[in-house]
Amino acid sequence: MRLRREVAALLVSCAAMAISRGVSFAAPAETVEVTATRVPEPVNVVPADITVISGDELRARGATDLASALALVAGAEAPSGGDTGPAGAVPSFWGLHEFDAFLLVVDGVPWGGAFNPSIPTLDLNDVERIEVMKGAAPVMFGATSFVGVIQVIHYPAGHAANRVSVGVGDHGSARGSFSLALPDVGAYRQSLAVDGERLGYADKREAVSNGHVLYRGSMPLMGGQFGIDGDLTFQRQVPPSPVELQGTGLTTLTPHDANYNPADARSAENRYHATLHYSRATGAGDWDTTLSFAHSDVVDIRGFLRPSLLDNGSSPNADSQNQRRLIQDGYFDTHVSTELSDSLSFVWGMDALYGFGKQASVNGEYYVPLGGQGLAPRTTTLHVDEINTVSDTRAFAGQYVQADWKPASRWDVLAGVRLNETFENKTSAHLDGFDPAANTLDRNKKNVVRPAGTIGASYRGWNDGADEAVLYADYRNAFKPAAIDFGPDNTQGVLKPEAAQSYEAGLKGKLFGGRFDYQAEGFLLDFRNLVVATTDALGNPVLRNAGGERLQGFEVETRTQLVDSLLLAANVGYHDAKFTQYTVDDNGTPVDVGGRQLTLSPHVLASAGLIYTPRKGLDGSFTVNYVGDRFLNEENTATASAYVTLDAGIGYRFGKWRISLVAQNLTNQHPPVTQSEFGAGSYYLLDGRKLFVDLAKSL
Repeated sequence: MRLRREVAALLVSCAAMAISRGVSFAAPAETVEVTATRVPEPVNVVPADITVISGDELRARGATDLASALALVAGAEAPSGGDTGPAGAVPSFWGLHEFDAFLLVVDGVPWGGAFNPSIPTLDLNDVERIEVMKGAAPVMFGATSFVGVIQVIHYPAGHAANRVSVGVGDHGSARGSFSLALPDVGAYRQSLAVDGERLGYADKREAVSNGHVLYRGSMPLMGGQFGIDGDLTFQRQVPPSPVELQGTGLTTLTPHDANYNPADARSAENRYHATLHYSRATGAGDWDTTLSFAHSDVVDIRGFLRPSLLDNGSSPNADSQNQRRLIQDGYFDTHVSTELSDSLSFVWGMDALYGFGKQASVNGEYYVPLGGQGLAPRTTTLHVDEINTVSDTRAFAGQYVQADWKPASRWDVLAGVRLNETFENKTSAHLDGFDPAANTLDRNKKNVVRPAGTIGASYRGWNDGADEAVLYADYRNAFKPAAIDFGPDNTQGVLKPEAAQSYEAGLKGKLFGGRFDYQAEGFLLDFRNLVVATTDALGNPVLRNAGGERLQGFEVETRTQLVDSLLLAANVGYHDAKFTQYTVDDNGTPVDVGGRQLTLSPHVLASAGLIYTPRKGLDGSFTVNYVGDRFLNEENTATASAYVTLDAGIGYRFGKWRISLVAQNLTNQHPPVTQSEFGAGSYYLLDGRKLFVDLAKSL
């Protein structure tokens, strides 16, 4: 209670100072997006739900990860952690909590290629803005997502946030970063961003250490503009242990923050990424081409307790994995933006996503005391029970055209169509450590050619100066090949492609001289063959295609510029995400879960935030997020209670310097937020309270 009173006092004092200083009202500039259209377009006319988060807001709130960055986006959540480690996250949109159902884009390039979004290597240093688009990806991004697109856009070459910062936090955490525009070399412009951090946790073994470098350069070339990006990430993580589901709730047999991973547990990744850009004006319109390639080397060593939670002092009660993984992904896109008239334009082109993944997982079993006081053995000392390997090559190509037609000043029609060609070649092998006769080799191919498309329209029903009300609706038809989770188990075959049709309708606009932004929409999405994490008849974790699902609900998002330095945001979403056709195996008994809620999908999500950013003196921010009740299993017999998290920050600006205290999860909540796809019936908990003191200087 004392903490809440102090936070409330901070909010009141921030508002009082803003008013006492006589700060004038300011009409914000028009917000522009590129995710839905590839070319800059005002957000208010695009027939889609789009939120733009500025880099200045991220820095004001001390948001350095995806969870805090999306904290004020209606209906979205992205709790840190999961199978990809504490640096990862599993974002949710429209009530679907899946690691691959959304598209992550960084500076126009799908981040993770044809496999899965590479969230652990996502870096928010030197970000100019983040664009969040609900629903399936536009036809220009191919067979990649169903429920949302997150595009992180850094400052272009020759521009930067131009700041340096250092910080220290609890549990031995520390971080530092800088970003600056480098001096021009003739007509060549360049910028550099470097950052690194070490994060500690209440679990003494859990940790994240990483370093990141982004270099961007551009110059005129052959009548156009040539650009090059180099992105390096070096990351080391020690993962926590998820908690087992026992009966209708999480087990109480394992202490909080106990780590049951093997002594040599770690997740280490070195990622090297390069991108080439070229753009120029032609007789047909502006021509843009992008070519990128990324190479990742991954070591992933960890263990998972068995659902039986056996602890007799000797028998194995956990399974280990020691994995080596190689991931390569390439991306090519070339398109032309053709403007036929003031009212009609086209974006047409082709693209290709390439992915190659190869992994070997050496698995064993071990015993570890459930009390948390003992250290599990190293995986190198265990008997090799099995070696599972997988090699997967993917190529997703397509040709697309999207038209933007404005038949009248109040109307905007956006329609796109795409022909998708997807190819996958997968080889799986199992080497048994006990019985050579059980060895298997499986080869599978799956090629799919099918169209996808979208059509939407917006109508400005009313406008008065900066104020307006815009009605919009759209329909999207999308599909994507099933995900590869690169888990420890032998995964034979290729799952069926996922497919979905979605409908949206909403109202957005501005009021009070443009100071109040609002956006409200209803949605309905029908899924087929959604990939879900479940267990087989023996209790082993597996990925399967569920028969059908329906996501429906509504979301409301508002932002109010109270005065030019004080922003208030308030959002709410109601989601009803259900299986329409699916049968699960419950200890050998088939159970029809049609009509039951998807796992970890709350009906209600809500958030509110206050951000005070004067040019000097005291500043601050406060964010509260509410997550409603949700179910932990498909049968809906295990329930997780609703919870509230509070983030806050307070700082002081003097000259070019700013010192700040940033706190995340002030209430120190630890609810289950993500289900493991590697450990049967295992759930990762929300990170506990984090505190950081940062000192930053504008350059």
